[in-house]
Amino acid sequence: MPESCERHGRPLERPASVDGVLCDGQTATVPLCDDGLLRGDGAFEFVRCYAGRPFALADHLERMARTCATIRLPFPRRQLEEEIAALLAWAGPVFSDMRVVLTRGGRRIVLLEPFLDPPPARLAFVADSPRGVLGGAKSLSYAGNMLAKRLAAERGFDEALLTRPDGVVMEVQQAAFFWVTPQGDVCTPPLADGILDSITRRVVMKHLDVSERTCRTEDALAASEAFLAGTAREVQAVSVIESRTFACPPGPVTRRAVAAYRGEVEEQLGLSGAELWGA
Repeated sequence: MPESCERHGRPLERPASVDGVLCDGQTATVPLCDDGLLRGDGAFEFVRCYAGRPFALADHLERMARTCATIRLPFPRRQLEEEIAALLAWAGPVFSDMRVVLTRGGRRIVLLEPFLDPPPARLAFVADSPRGVLGGAKSLSYAGNMLAKRLAAERGFDEALLTRPDGVVMEVQQAAFFWVTPQGDVCTPPLADGILDSITRRVVMKHLDVSERTCRTEDALAASEAFLAGTAREVQAVSVIESRTFACPPGPVTRRAVAAYRGEVEEQLGLSGAELWGA
């Protein structure tokens, strides 16, 4: 990280930009009266950056534009693009996640966060009801998602695999769900079943032969293999769904999905596998 992105001679752990001002994300502030804080009223995106280059940034900003249109929030795209570029230039060729936030109070926040490296996921079913008025929107109102994760953790699992009251499986609280049927079909729930239009889900579907079909809890439990797709986890194997344990994850389809995702990143960013993955 370049010297300009340091504080007291130490690299910043959370380089950030607030309304275009480069700062330390650990100490940056927003006004208390902002409804983004008080009511969770705002929009956000989460982008993975490799060597300082954001992957699929245009796709993320297009989805953010749709979210802003849904919740009637102004979307200053050009300003955001300039502030993202300035932050990444300041931070240098970092491998980090980037959180982009717009609040109802008019704040523009861009924050770099460390990569996570989660092990194969252990999932618990948690019932939820999608809110039709926010369908497809990636808003700041994530309290329900985080509660679902805590409910799963209380039962000894890592993540919540959200299900509707009628038993239809939707997604994990921060990722798309894929499963492989006993016949070998690779499947994922359709957007119409109440899931987010995940950017990583799109990448997997671009490269693998995936069927969009409604998934019920019994389908997930009968799967021969399962995996998750999301920005912060890329493609993550699933090791457990409730009482169902998958042997030796990642399975062959999950490994193909990982390879497809990595190939897409290499192609879009013009970086080699050695530069990105160390191999």
